[in-house]
Amino acid sequence: MKSFLHQYDLCGKTVIPFNTNAGYGVGSGFRTVKELCPKSTVLEGFSIKGGVERDCVFLVIKDKKAAEAETEVKKWLQKIKVMPPH
Repeated sequence: MKSFLHQYDLCGKTVIPFNTNAGYGVGSGFRTVKELCPKSTVLEGFSIKGGVERDCVFLVIKDKKAAEAETEVKKWLQKIKVMPPH
C-alpha cells in the first residue's frame, strides 16, 4: 500500500481505504493512507474480519458470513455516499 501511494500522485482524487483482516484489525493503515495522501480527499475507511489467523481460519468469507459482509459493505458505501440508499 505504501509503495503504491508513494508511486502515484493522487492529488485532488478521492481515496476510499478498505481492509480485510484475520483478526488483527486495520492497525495504522487508514492513518497511513491519510498521511500519504495529504492533497486527496480521504473518506472513512472500512475494515472487516474475514477469518481468525490464530485459529488457522484465513479470510473465509462465505455463506452466512458473505451475506453479513455484503450488508456491512453496502451500509458503509451508503454512509460515505458512494452508493445510493435502496
